[in-house]
Amino acid sequence: MHFTRPRELVVAAVLGLVLIYVVFQFGYGDLPPLPLLAGVTFAVLAVIEAGVAYSIRSRIRAGRVISAIGVARSVALAKASSLAGAFMTGAWVAAFAYVFPRRDELVAAVSDSRSAVVGAVCSALLVAAGLWLEHCCRTPPESDRDRVRRTTG
Repeated sequence: MHFTRPRELVVAAVLGLVLIYVVFQFGYGDLPPLPLLAGVTFAVLAVIEAGVAYSIRSRIRAGRVISAIGVARSVALAKASSLAGAFMTGAWVAAFAYVFPRRDELVAAVSDSRSAVVGAVCSALLVAAGLWLEHCCRTPPESDRDRVRRTTG
């Protein structure tokens, strides 16, 4: 497995943007209103991932032994979260791009615009937390490993 590349995040975001914009284009009138706090789940996940990243980084810096399978699972979680967050950021941006210009004609578009902003921000936080967790799971450079061994050994 390789670490997440920027182009993968861009492709996921563009897919989310295009797919959701098309869905809104053809079916916005049939959709229920977007809940204001629908995207907050992604912020909660971002906080949890940031905590895991901090914990892993602290253990590596302290020179403590970390389970390889635990780190591998964290990398997989980070990659999945950053890709899902990128897709959903694109989706929320598409929702905003569709409803914002229509807020004068449609009453639901005003609240849906707010929901789209909250969702986009929370999804972007998930991308950032996933990328940071992935970064914290990297093997430290040789010079850092030697420094940790000298201070703990």
